[in-house]
Amino acid sequence: MADTQEQPVGDAPVDPSAGPSKNELKKRQKALEKEKKEAEKAARAQELAAQKAASEVDYATQFYGALPLNQSQTRPKIPRVQISCLSAREGETVLFRARVQTSRAQGNRMVFLNLRQRSDSVQALLVVAPEKVSKQMVKWAASLGDESIVLVQGIIKKSPEPIKSASVQDVEVDVTQLHLISGIDGRLPFTLDDAARADTDEAPVDADGKPQQFNRVLLDTRLNGRVVDLRTPTNQAVFKIQSAIGDLFRQYLSSNGFIEIHSPKLQGAATESGASVFKVSYFKGNAFLAQSPQLAKQMAIAADFERVYEIGPVFRAEDSNTPRHLTEFMGLDLEMTIEEHYHEVMELLDALFLSIFRGLREKYSNEIAIVGKQFPADEFKWREGPEGTLKLTFRQAIDILVEDGVARETLDDINTENEKRLGRLVKAKYDTDYFIIDKFPMELRPFYTMPDPEDPTLSNSYDFFMRGEEILSGAQRIHDPVLLAEKMRGKGVDPESMKGYLDAFRMGCAPHGGGGIGLERVLMLFLKLNNIRRASMFPRDPKRLEP
Repeated sequence: MADTQEQPVGDAPVDPSAGPSKNELKKRQKALEKEKKEAEKAARAQELAAQKAASEVDYATQFYGALPLNQSQTRPKIPRVQISCLSAREGETVLFRARVQTSRAQGNRMVFLNLRQRSDSVQALLVVAPEKVSKQMVKWAASLGDESIVLVQGIIKKSPEPIKSASVQDVEVDVTQLHLISGIDGRLPFTLDDAARADTDEAPVDADGKPQQFNRVLLDTRLNGRVVDLRTPTNQAVFKIQSAIGDLFRQYLSSNGFIEIHSPKLQGAATESGASVFKVSYFKGNAFLAQSPQLAKQMAIAADFERVYEIGPVFRAEDSNTPRHLTEFMGLDLEMTIEEHYHEVMELLDALFLSIFRGLREKYSNEIAIVGKQFPADEFKWREGPEGTLKLTFRQAIDILVEDGVARETLDDINTENEKRLGRLVKAKYDTDYFIIDKFPMELRPFYTMPDPEDPTLSNSYDFFMRGEEILSGAQRIHDPVLLAEKMRGKGVDPESMKGYLDAFRMGCAPHGGGGIGLERVLMLFLKLNNIRRASMFPRDPKRLEP
C-alpha cells in the first residue's frame, strides 16, 4: 500500500498562474500615486525656481544707474527739454535733467518721483514692466536721495486729475530710463518742503485729525545752508525778480542817454566819513573800501560824460545788526548834469522807479505770486495818472508825524521807527506805498550836497521811500571847488586828503546831481520779505562772512 502525504494545515496552495492579490494591487496603486505626486511637486518646485531665477534677472540694467563722471568726454547732440514745456509735449518721448525733490515707493513695483528744475516741477512714475522697467530699477529709483540730480527719459502722459504737488499739473512722466548724474554726499541741512513753508502755515494733520510734527527753518539755519535754501521756488523767484530790477534799471537809463561806468572799489580816502568805512592794508599803506561810487560818478561828470550809472558793490562798516542793514550790498547809482534845477534829477529818478514797478508787475506777476505764497503781503501800490507820485517836503513829513502825536522836538531827523510810522500814515491817507521827501536839513547830508539858495539850513536833497523805508538818497552836488572845500572842512574832512577829487572841479564842472539805490532794499520792500538778508544771495553783516 502506497504511502499517503498529508497536506499542511493553513493557506491554500498558491497557484503560480494566478495574478497579484487585491492587497498587492492596492499597495502598488498607492505607490504609483505617491510617485506621481512627488514628481508633480518636484516639477512645480522646478518651475517656481525657474520663475524666481527669471524674475531675479535684471533685464533693465542699461536703463538705469549712475552715469560716469562728466568730464566732457563726448558731446552727443541729444535734444533736451525743460519741465516748464512738458504740457505741450503730451505723447512724446522726452529727455531732461532734474533734481529729485521727493520720492514715494508703493510696494516694490511702483515709485513716484517729484522732479524739479529751478521753480518748475513735474510728477514722474516708474512701474515694473516686462523688458522695460525691472523691480531692481524701481528699488534703485526709490533709494535715490532727495536733491540728487538725474537724467530722465520718459513718455509724457495726460494726468487723470490735476497734480497739486507739482507746478506742471496736467501731465506726468512715464519714466523709461533714469540715470544718476550727481548724488548727495551727507545729509541735507533741511528739506525743501520745510524751507518753502510759510511762517503762517499750521502743522498738517493726519487721518485722525491730529497735528503732525514738522520743522520751521529759522533764518540763520537757512543762511548756513544757503545753497540748499536758494533752491526753493520762493528763492528762485526772488532772485529772478532781483535780476529783473537790475535789467529794468539798465534799460530805462540806457534809453535815456546814460552810459554804464565801472568805478574802483579801493580808494585812498573815505567818501563821507572815516567812521563807516573798511580800512584795508594796501602794500606799505592803507586803502578804504568804497562806500559808494560817489567820487567817481562826479569826476565822470567833470569829464563831460553827462549821464552815467553803475551797478556795483557798496561797503558800509556800520555795526548795525538790523533787518534792513548789510555791510556789503549792491548799489544802483546814477549821476547826471542838470540844466536849470535839481528837480530834473529827482523827476528822472521818479520816472525810473515807476518804470521798474510797472515792468515787475507786467512781466513777473508769476514770480511775485510764488513769493507771496511764502511771504503773504498786500500788493505794492504807487500812484499813477495826473496826480503822480506823492512828494512831501521834510517839514511837511514832520507835520504829519506831529499830527499823529510825535513830539516835534524829537524830529530833528526821522529815525527808522518814525520812517515806518510815516509810511503807515501816508498809506492810510494817500493809498500809496511809494513817495518822495524833498529838502532835507543841511546838517543831515554829506559835505558834497548843495545848500538851498533861500534857506542855507536846508539842502537840495531828497529821499525816496517804499513801505515807509528809505530806498534812495540823492541830491544836487556842489560843483564849485571853493564851496566844496568849505563844506568839507565843516564836516571835518581835510580837502588835501581828497585832492584828486577836488581838482576835478577846479578844471570846471557842470551842475549835476544823482542818487544811490540799495538793490536789496528795493527787492525786500517790493516783496515785503521782512529781512534784507532774504534779498541778498549770500548776505554780509557784522556777524556773517560765510558762506
